Amino acid sequence: MNDENLPSDPLAEHRFEAFRQAEALIENRRPLDALKALQPVLEAEPDKPSVQLLAGRAYFHSAQLNHAEQAFVRVLELDPADHYARFVLGRTLQRLGRLVEALGQLRMAWAMNPVPEYQDALSEVNARVRLQQG
Repeated sequence: MNDENLPSDPLAEHRFEAFRQAEALIENRRPLDALKALQPVLEAEPDKPSVQLLAGRAYFHSAQLNHAEQAFVRVLELDPADHYARFVLGRTLQRLGRLVEALGQLRMAWAMNPVPEYQDALSEVNARVRLQQG
């Protein structure tokens, strides 16, 4: 049987649209609206890394840092090789003032994908840790 003959799942289509809407809302700097749009998707698919990552980004941008940390940790439980989740977890820990933990995540992110954005964040946190240590 080919895919054209399968019945469509209106709930799955609705979740897909809600996910896309939440992405657009985050891009438009409306993280609280994004979380509202994403809620049914989070309830239906809590173990999907992309859903947790998007929720984490919305929590991060709305300064709900403990929720962001939980979402990013969940992504890494599901997909330990997700360098971006490590990067944003590091940034979240940095904002929480947990610099040594942030440094560990940022180092791993940069080792997995040595892009300038990761290097800049790593250098910034490294410098702050050195300042604290005096």
